Amino acid sequence: MNFFDILFLAVGLAMDAFAVSVSAGAKKEIRSFRPVFRLSFHFGLFQFMMPIIGWLVGFYIQSYIENFDHWIAFGLLAFIGGRMIYSSLDKDNDTAKNNPSKGMNLIILSVATSIDALAVGFSLAIVKVDIWYPSLLIGIITAIISLIGLEVGYRLGLKFGKKMEIAGGVVLILIGLKILLEHLLS
Repeated sequence: MNFFDILFLAVGLAMDAFAVSVSAGAKKEIRSFRPVFRLSFHFGLFQFMMPIIGWLVGFYIQSYIENFDHWIAFGLLAFIGGRMIYSSLDKDNDTAKNNPSKGMNLIILSVATSIDALAVGFSLAIVKVDIWYPSLLIGIITAIISLIGLEVGYRLGLKFGKKMEIAGGVVLILIGLKILLEHLLS
């Protein structure tokens, strides 16, 4: 994977965190430095850690699935991307009802917005990509995009949150398709 593949992957993965950040940014409790830092830091940290965990799991079982690994990578990314698109269309899907920058709400949101990165890490192990650089870039991009999302949420409310989550899902599906086509056409 080159830098731009990783960058597009990072942006795609960050769309969940962006959508949640837009929603959170519209709340009054999130306007000071501390809650903004907590949200963006935790979203970035979890997006950094989850691909590493997924990669470690994928790395150890990779030799057993080499012949069909590209299908698994495509399937996981398409599933996660599809889930992102579906959840963005779900009318009952509500972010945290309380302050999303504290306690268990923060942890739950951090895990929920980074669970797709676990599957991506697994997929990267299957296609034999070293995890440290992509994981670091994913974490940094997510933290930055979360900061942007908080500001957008503050300024524009909830208008664009769901659309960005759909875009993130589409990006993940396209990256999975790219991995599949690279293996099938090589």
